[in-house]
Amino acid sequence: MRRNPPFLIFAVVILAALLALGTWQWQRMGEKAGYLAAIEARIDAPPIALPTTPDPLRDRFLAIKTSGRFTGREIHVLVSTRDFGAGFRIIQAFETQNHKLLVDRGFIPVSQKDALRTSGDQPVTIIGNLYWPDENDSFTPQNDLAANIWYARDVPALAAALGTEEAMIITRKTTPDDASVVPLPVDTSSIPNRHLEYVLTWYGLALTWVIMSLYFLRRQRGPDTGKDKGKS
Repeated sequence: MRRNPPFLIFAVVILAALLALGTWQWQRMGEKAGYLAAIEARIDAPPIALPTTPDPLRDRFLAIKTSGRFTGREIHVLVSTRDFGAGFRIIQAFETQNHKLLVDRGFIPVSQKDALRTSGDQPVTIIGNLYWPDENDSFTPQNDLAANIWYARDVPALAAALGTEEAMIITRKTTPDDASVVPLPVDTSSIPNRHLEYVLTWYGLALTWVIMSLYFLRRQRGPDTGKDKGKS
């Protein structure tokens, strides 16, 4: 086999880079798993009282328990769920002794959009999690305000529409329970951990590069013509 030092150096550098990227994604996979476990523990922690000033960084996913009354109109945010199909999230203002904030009460099917539900006629205790969804992007349609159909939980816009603080509770349980609304508790399903895919991709590319490099070097040998056979 003919020696090709420039190509060998190039091949080794590319292989090292691919292996390094695969190893980095393996490390990131472990870090992401730890991050998700910490979030899940925070979500499932015993609920505490609402903070004086809910903060979107400090209090994200914080488990809370608070009492008050639903006030004003509902806003309906279009959603599709694995278990219930298409429907709406009900977003409503919730007034406590010291706060007026948004509550994501849960899911209703499309057929129940205009049905009557528990509103401000009785006190309610909510157990849930503080959350600031980030659902708007360049593909999000404009809200149909006339039909009361929104396409994302845009906290600033919802707060402006309902006259509340820019904070949202995602309901896990209400007392008394409104059987017409199914809570959709916050979880970590919206935070993907795809690093195993990236690990397999980079290591797979490294293996492919090795095979291609060996094939190239073999082709460098050229055909065996047998012209030297018989020489003594």
